[in-house]
Amino acid sequence: MQMFNSPYKSVWQCVRTVQKTEGFGAFYRSYTTQLTMNVPFQAIHFITYEFMQERVNPHREYHPLSHVCSGAVAGAVAAAATTPLDVCKTLLNTQENTALSSLNITGHLSGMANAFRTVYQLGGIAGYFRGVQARVIYQIPSTAIAWSVYEFFKYFLTKHKLEKRTSL
Repeated sequence: MQMFNSPYKSVWQCVRTVQKTEGFGAFYRSYTTQLTMNVPFQAIHFITYEFMQERVNPHREYHPLSHVCSGAVAGAVAAAATTPLDVCKTLLNTQENTALSSLNITGHLSGMANAFRTVYQLGGIAGYFRGVQARVIYQIPSTAIAWSVYEFFKYFLTKHKLEKRTSL
């Protein structure tokens, strides 16, 4: 339903049609690609956040601005680095007919290796980074907010726990 000019009027119509025409496997077509994308994204995300915290907040104190900035940078780096995987996942999910027919591909594209080959045939190396700006811009506030909320609650709960101990 995310595709431009989607023929479906509702989610349920989409689900019924896809299930009838392609089977339940169609709903999991890019599952391995999704996992393959999420694991590196999270690894890069956490490593970058920790690296940034070591640089801007070496004493690991509660400092909201350092958490927001480190989270934003971590999300941006992880998003940019995993964009090629996201492009392949999107191609597998959408089965974009115009793109596939331009390469004389009939039927359904399956598997990450085929998606990587197809993206390269469609756009070369630059094709792997289509939409990188939007992906990075989307991730920056998301990860900045997530890390700042996480660090706030970690600080709040730790401080509260310490206050309870000292009052006993």
